[in-house]
Amino acid sequence: MEYQVCNNCVMDSSDTNLSFDESGVCMRCREYEQRIEREWNYGKGHEDELKKILADVRRSGRGKEYDCILGLSGGLDSCYMLHMAVKEWGLRPFVFHVDAGWNLPVAVDNIHKICNKLGIELHIETMDWEDMRQMQLAFFKTGHAGLDAPQDHAFVAQVDKFAAKLGVKYILNGYNIATEIVANPESWNKGAGPSADRTYIKDVLRKHGGYKTRNYTYTTGFRHKFWLPYVKGVKTLNLLNYVPITRQSMIDTLASEYGYEMYKQKHFEDLLTKFIEGWWLPTRFGYDIRKAQLSSLVVTGQMKREEALTILSQPPLTEEESKELFVQVANKLQISEEELMHYHNMPIVYRKYRNNSWAFKMGIWLYTMLGLDKRIRK
Repeated sequence: MEYQVCNNCVMDSSDTNLSFDESGVCMRCREYEQRIEREWNYGKGHEDELKKILADVRRSGRGKEYDCILGLSGGLDSCYMLHMAVKEWGLRPFVFHVDAGWNLPVAVDNIHKICNKLGIELHIETMDWEDMRQMQLAFFKTGHAGLDAPQDHAFVAQVDKFAAKLGVKYILNGYNIATEIVANPESWNKGAGPSADRTYIKDVLRKHGGYKTRNYTYTTGFRHKFWLPYVKGVKTLNLLNYVPITRQSMIDTLASEYGYEMYKQKHFEDLLTKFIEGWWLPTRFGYDIRKAQLSSLVVTGQMKREEALTILSQPPLTEEESKELFVQVANKLQISEEELMHYHNMPIVYRKYRNNSWAFKMGIWLYTMLGLDKRIRK
């Protein structure tokens, strides 16, 4: 296949599913124009709709300690979501953070600065490190690109756990069209199952060492996509889509209000994710996560395509930064640098694992049909 870059954004044929029209514009840009842009309207004109949703959230929380749940990673989107929820809308969220053992100090500092100034009690769920270490090693052994699955599953499972435990009907999600409309392509995660799928996670563990977790909390596709939303009536809200925001305005607000320190790249608040997205994926698979991130900014008018291409002309990390991260990850996983490099240089074979991807695909389809899913996923 001849290499091609979209003439409108910076997505390219490293996504093997991507198609282009006669003008050289990719199908993702066309989907944004046809399905997203007009209804979203850059967050403008949703005042009445937002007012009703907020009233419903407050009403549901009467007589309860909390009226919603918010998972705080320390990244830009979740931190801004917390700022808006508490300071602008007066909500009472149960705020939790999953410490999977990979937090960078700057992320921890950002989390505490925001929670302390807002007077929010932060609930930290510290994962069993031996569970996380063994799970992470198993996923490196898959040879797949979806290496963040153990952390991702832990986060989703905690959301589901707290929703059931607290009886709270609303989950606040920091996802927003302004910074995340273009999702990472499905083709970049070939062979992997949904990270929130217990069946998939356990099959990887079974086939790569047989480790049985001791204190890890699991969830399932059925529980996450059907039982909680459709039986228990737990709704996930993407409230940042109802207000006019830009990535820069979010950064400026958090910096001035809380002394928030921005990361060089999205998801770089986590040592392992920084290593995976900044070095492992580009050098092993040729996947540059920034293409989706920057394309989100380009199609929403926050960045010129030429600026995005200039950013992509340089690697996400310097050679020195990459070497330092490589050593840190190997040491933390308690393996040699040679073993870690062995996983990096393994033949790329898309071995299949048991999973319930049908449940997630059905859930996403339903959300899309109901107008609840505003993300370009193909």
